[in-house]
Amino acid sequence: MPSNHRYTGLIDRYRSRLPVSESSRAVSLGEGNTPLIRLQNIPAIIQKEVDLYVKYEGLNPTGSFKDRGMTVAVTKAVEEGSRAILCASTGNTSASAAAYAARAGIKAFVLIPDGKIALGKLAQTMLYGAVIIQIKGNFDDGMRLVKEVAGQAPVTIVNSINPYRIEGQKTAAFEIVEELGRAPDFHCLPVGNAGNITAYWKGYCEYASQSRGLPAITDTRPVMAGYQAAGAAPFVKGEMVDHPETVATAIRIGHPQSWDHAWRAQKESGGWFECFEDAEILKVQKMLAENEGIFCEPASAASLAGALHDLASGKIPEGSLIVCTLTGNGLKDPDTAIQQCSLKPVTVEPKLDAVKRAISDRL
Repeated sequence: MPSNHRYTGLIDRYRSRLPVSESSRAVSLGEGNTPLIRLQNIPAIIQKEVDLYVKYEGLNPTGSFKDRGMTVAVTKAVEEGSRAILCASTGNTSASAAAYAARAGIKAFVLIPDGKIALGKLAQTMLYGAVIIQIKGNFDDGMRLVKEVAGQAPVTIVNSINPYRIEGQKTAAFEIVEELGRAPDFHCLPVGNAGNITAYWKGYCEYASQSRGLPAITDTRPVMAGYQAAGAAPFVKGEMVDHPETVATAIRIGHPQSWDHAWRAQKESGGWFECFEDAEILKVQKMLAENEGIFCEPASAASLAGALHDLASGKIPEGSLIVCTLTGNGLKDPDTAIQQCSLKPVTVEPKLDAVKRAISDRL
């Protein structure tokens, strides 16, 4: 490798806007710079004049937005001499923490709910070499335990209560503003632990302040709309939920750790929180895949479900510029995707006529 090689991750791109020094060695996997994709077919299907984009965070190195925060959190942990990191997770955080720990050459310990984690996420975490502790409880139980353990063991918590996670995640807002030349009118996000809505709002506000290192662009604070699953909707209910349940495992959280920050983002932006049943979330996940060729995990589809619902009701007016964050790749949860597919594989004899017939019968 040439001696002048530089990492291409978000720390080097936004170093002046992150809590790292010029000499800090970035623990990076080339995260960030994810596609901002304009939807072409769905606006026609819903018959609305709208500029509708998705920020596809599922193309980060471990397949979710968590990598943005993890690169900064693990970089700072190593810089401060930590030899191990710890997190509670519904899946994406554990996969990301394990990968970045492997990259840094330190240990990762993850607490996950027993039997409540999508297979793709569990496979990642195992192969990256993390020590996995399954608890007979949910994410909120795991988060409580992580905070208790961290006070008695030499490990660094890398959940979103770690402020460096938020710092890394805010860079997604920077990328959106830079690509569009402005902020969207509305930004729609899935909300679980609420670190992401907190981070995006922080990023938009920092861009609006026109501090050093960023181009001068106005109109940088959108309305923030957060969407939850009906069975795990503490922000919609206005109170914590003790036993959250949803097929959208990434947002199956009843006691969000960024509770106050998320409410602040909603209020300061003039936004709102809403929730949807699992069936509606899965319907939109399939709609996005079939009509736009974009495969996201179920939790991600909550953001687009919200945008489409609020466009239909008029809450979001036609002519708006909307960005929906897709937090994770659909390959994170293949079982759920396969279960809702109506088209099944066709089995035929390995003969030309059989293949031709299988094609012609379905044209």
